[in-house]
Amino acid sequence: MDYGLYFLDEVKSDIREAKDLYKTQKPGLEKRFAQEIKKSILKLQNHPKSYEIRYKNIRSVFTEVFPYAIHFFIDDKLKQVVIIAILHQSRNQNINQDR
Repeated sequence: MDYGLYFLDEVKSDIREAKDLYKTQKPGLEKRFAQEIKKSILKLQNHPKSYEIRYKNIRSVFTEVFPYAIHFFIDDKLKQVVIIAILHQSRNQNINQDR
């Protein structure tokens, strides 16, 4: 069953920061990053419960090409996947707890 998507406001800045970084490394790489994020979000939207809980009620899906994780929880009552962060895997994961 497909779940609706909800993004915290901070997620937009997570994506923007990553795209800016990749754009400086190689023009066009930011577009590939965005495609990879979209692909991973579609996978989690279709089967959100297939990803294990990593801490508290937060689950993570890892992108295939870039070292990023999409952190989310499932609101079964509203049938929504709530994305709280999209972070580089080496970044401090405590950021998620603040959100």
